Amino acid sequence: MVLENKLGISDSAELAREEEKISKKKALELFESGLLDRLEAGSFESLRQIHRFLFCEIYDFAGRVRIVNLAKGNFRFASVMYLEAALEQISAMPQSTFDEIVEKYVEMNVAHPFREGNGRSSRIWLDQMLKRELGMVVDWSRVDKQDYLLAMERSPIKDVEIKVLLKQALTDQVNDREMYMKGIDASYAYEGYDVYQTARL
Repeated sequence: MVLENKLGISDSAELAREEEKISKKKALELFESGLLDRLEAGSFESLRQIHRFLFCEIYDFAGRVRIVNLAKGNFRFASVMYLEAALEQISAMPQSTFDEIVEKYVEMNVAHPFREGNGRSSRIWLDQMLKRELGMVVDWSRVDKQDYLLAMERSPIKDVEIKVLLKQALTDQVNDREMYMKGIDASYAYEGYDVYQTARL
């Protein structure tokens, strides 16, 4: 199934290529414009703005909370019925230490607020919190992609693995453009969501 898009693309591989190209261009604009530093780090509104900025040229739902329930394999992301409440709770979570920030990131991954593009948006959101609170960001080139995906899958049960992976990849190069762009790679994202129930709000 190919997501309805503004580009008129009906081939999933072509859409994935265009989506990555456009979202990387927009991510660079987001960084260079200084807008990222003006957003409230750790709030859902900040994540919404990031998502809208990255995907507004591709999807009508950019920046909008999803209205379908999503699953990956046997794991179901937060139900649409409880999603808005969950996002409010996550926004209010503390974020003054590394552990708190990663715990907040894990909870946002479980919420999975958007139909597509959650990974890229939330990695920018994570780095925004780390930068604001700790003066650090993740050097994503030092995070093995397969290890990351496995750790994220297990993180709702046990988050030690993802904390270790990310902690060993921290750097103080918070204003380095190349460092920032490493987290926008779509290959860190989950592939093949299942829509297990359409539930319109």
